[in-house]
Amino acid sequence: MNDTGDPYEKTFAALPPAPGRGFARTWWGHAWLRALEDSALDGEQVRQGRRVARSGAVGAVSVRPGGLTAVVRDRDGTAHRTDVLVQEFSQAEWDRLLGIAVAEAGYIAALLDREVPPELAEDAAAAGVELLPGMGDFDPRCDCGEWDHCPHSAALCLQVARLLDQDPFVLLLLRGRGERQVLDGLEARSAANARTGDAHGTAADAGVPAEEAYAAARAGLPPLPPLPDLPRAPGQPPTLDTEAEPGGLDVDAVEFLAQAAAAEAFRLLAEAVAPGHADRPAPAPLTEAEDAVRLTREAGDVRVRSRLAAATGRSRADMELAVLAWGFGGAPGLAALEDDWTPDRAALARARAAVAAAWTDAETADGVGAEAGEGAGGEAPVLRRVRARWTQAGAGRQIRLGREGRWWPYRREEGRWIPSGPSAPDPASALEADPEG
Repeated sequence: MNDTGDPYEKTFAALPPAPGRGFARTWWGHAWLRALEDSALDGEQVRQGRRVARSGAVGAVSVRPGGLTAVVRDRDGTAHRTDVLVQEFSQAEWDRLLGIAVAEAGYIAALLDREVPPELAEDAAAAGVELLPGMGDFDPRCDCGEWDHCPHSAALCLQVARLLDQDPFVLLLLRGRGERQVLDGLEARSAANARTGDAHGTAADAGVPAEEAYAAARAGLPPLPPLPDLPRAPGQPPTLDTEAEPGGLDVDAVEFLAQAAAAEAFRLLAEAVAPGHADRPAPAPLTEAEDAVRLTREAGDVRVRSRLAAATGRSRADMELAVLAWGFGGAPGLAALEDDWTPDRAALARARAAVAAAWTDAETADGVGAEAGEGAGGEAPVLRRVRARWTQAGAGRQIRLGREGRWWPYRREEGRWIPSGPSAPDPASALEADPEG
């Protein structure tokens, strides 16, 4: 971040490209993205904006009260000045927000740790102060001529979600006050509250050291009860079978979603109580398209499967392939099927080394040669690479490198490449995968 010297303006250096990662990790970052998606009249503009943002085409971002500005470049290098305006808080709204934050000591501590407690946002909303933007709160301006969100303004908003993850004070600056002004306001209100408390005799004693207070509080707490046993199966949601069909309600679809939600909740609970759960990183949230594939895999009704395929823009045949890929590897397996990506130099160098090491004297059509390395042994296959896919000539077999570094096996059937097994850590094991046993 470059400090311009103006407490009411901050400039953040251009962020590096972000291939294959989400634009937000925090709940407030995701709320910002939802506001973008709800504000855009054309979802295709947002999708194009993702590609622009991932490519690193968004320049330095200037943040000031009420607005964002950046230069965003097209593929041909054409630069566009792009602004997104956001409503500032009034003085009365700032007074209410600061009063709420001071009322709970944990709110101030969380803000200092660069976190936004959801309770703070909820309490502020209840007081009529919408801390996070909602539908229609973004006013995009771009010299490309679009009157609604264009790919440039969408890309700017997506990059700002990454900035918000790192520093939620960016959001407060947009609402009208910089970090120093916010902290000074909180300090002044805290001091005023303390003086008021002294005047009423509520702060007469000098208190005790924090360590002693914490130890005393812990000493008085009973031990936590043991975790309950995991149920043997997901619960059954209530039936919607009634004498009269509810108007406009697809009962079968609602019952399916309820059952699917119960099954997913059971799976998550089982993972949460499993040993070592706290040491594993949290999985990335599923996109709507990924979740539709997960639901299709659980659906037995052909009508439900057809509707889920149509909702994601897939044909029935494409959805069946997606379900097969999901069964082999979840979201990474689906990405191997549908994400025809090109590795960067470093990733491609690692992949070539893995292919070269997999077979003695292996040769591939894109110039990879293995001079050494004990791999799978035997005669080396002839592989032709296109982007992240290596195809064995004349054998109807293919291996695909996933962005996570695993290798996924495929076979050719009736003119289509079909997922043929789970991923493997090396290309030889993946190529030799035999789903028929």
